[in-house]
Amino acid sequence: MKTIEIIGYRRANLGKNDSQKTREEGNVPCVLYGGDKQVHFHSPVILFRDLVYTNEAHFVHLNIEGEECQAIMQEVQFHPVSEIILHVDFLRISEDRKIKMDIPVRLVGQAPGVSKGGTLVRKRASLKVYAFAKDMPDHIDIDCSSLDFHHAIKVGDVKIPNLELLDPKAAAIAAVEVPRAAKLAEESAAAAPAEGAAAPAAAAPAADAKKAEAPKKDEKKK
Repeated sequence: MKTIEIIGYRRANLGKNDSQKTREEGNVPCVLYGGDKQVHFHSPVILFRDLVYTNEAHFVHLNIEGEECQAIMQEVQFHPVSEIILHVDFLRISEDRKIKMDIPVRLVGQAPGVSKGGTLVRKRASLKVYAFAKDMPDHIDIDCSSLDFHHAIKVGDVKIPNLELLDPKAAAIAAVEVPRAAKLAEESAAAAPAEGAAAPAAAAPAADAKKAEAPKKDEKKK
């Protein structure tokens, strides 16, 4: 997995107003967990471009005023409207301890269902993985070459050495969905026999009515 360097500067004041001022100056308030104590710092927002806005996972080499360590980005908070980065949490890591990371999913292979007019739909953008840092991948490739209509690849179908997937095994990762037009055609075709079978039943009352009229004609003859 690739590593991105983030340079940080310790924060003396931790209040809400100070955090807002830090953002206005083009920096992101951050916290480093996992050591003897939490480390509060800030970093220039431009350094987060390749870490946050990417489809691959990364390790982070933190350099906070000369104190260096390896970490992962554990959580990032965005402004609900502007999408500006508000806060980032980092977790210190070591080679002898397993960690949890969200690893992006990449769909590969040509699904047969797509060739027939279906649509390949990504159900999960990432998978939560538990493993040693040395075994963590940049991304996880999901082979869709066996997906046909109404089929899905689930978390339980993915087996990768040295990686434990923490998402529910029954959760779908990718599926081929039938286009709406094709789905309506299937429903119409399935309904057609039922409508045809209903016709004789509808004719039955008419036949019974004719039988009921027969005795009246005989009465007139008498």
